[in-house]
Amino acid sequence: MDKLQALSMFVETVRCGGYSAAARKLGVATSSVTRQVAALEAELGAALLNRTTRHSSPTLAGQAYYDKAVEILDALVEADGLVSDRGSEAKGRLRVSVPVEFGRRVIAPHLGRLLAQHPELEVSLSLNDQLVDLPKQQIDLSVRLGATLVSDDIISRRIGQFDRWLVASPGYLERAGTPRHPLELMEHPCLRFDYGGPHSTWTCSDGQETWALNVQGRLQSNNADVLRETVLAGGGIALLSDWLVAQDVRSGRLRRLLPDYQVYPGSTVGSINALYPPSLRESSRIRVFVAFLEEVLAAQ
Repeated sequence: MDKLQALSMFVETVRCGGYSAAARKLGVATSSVTRQVAALEAELGAALLNRTTRHSSPTLAGQAYYDKAVEILDALVEADGLVSDRGSEAKGRLRVSVPVEFGRRVIAPHLGRLLAQHPELEVSLSLNDQLVDLPKQQIDLSVRLGATLVSDDIISRRIGQFDRWLVASPGYLERAGTPRHPLELMEHPCLRFDYGGPHSTWTCSDGQETWALNVQGRLQSNNADVLRETVLAGGGIALLSDWLVAQDVRSGRLRRLLPDYQVYPGSTVGSINALYPPSLRESSRIRVFVAFLEEVLAAQ
């Protein structure tokens, strides 16, 4: 018995729910799959699958064995990738984590072009507004917006920048008035991004003077588009990324406020950073994806 081949056939049988479907997926005869799985069970002295005429599902022991088998096969793919992923062409799977709305609006529209240019590259894209632990969550590359604290074992590369704009709807401004100075923001309900703590300070600067404003409002959210939809509905003033609201401002659905001031939450500047472990410093997958990000951002 080829143990790795048997593991692969067992894993595919669980994923596909039966021998025939697994055989079609692998391009082999059904008898080959049943023989390899049976050999595994004989070696282990335990049943791995509950079988019916139409479906196979893992036993309790089979589920535990399946989980470990997946880890082993993934580790093997990763080991192969570390050796082969050094050439001019990107090959294999790249696991990427990006902020939700940034991923949807900035990256997703261009992914088809990236995949067409690199037919051997596979991208697993996770949308997540929370900071991720790259090694723990098995992420190869993470895109973060704003200043990011990283450890010594993570490379942080700046790939672009963005501005944050104060915006409000025309209807809200007609009803509540338009602020002409940063201090007037204290008189308005401010829609704030939830950074996971008591983060409600907006810093405003005209290049000569700076104001740190402890703005108030009854809505916080960890999703930027929730704030965008609320400000469009006249719910107050929001501080949002230019890539998120530029079209709304151009169309007149939103108005930009205090454009002569630089405004940002806390001390967070508008940098866009790619984070990845040093072990992938020479990775063709990382190189290709970072170049793709830089190209997309430069065209914004």
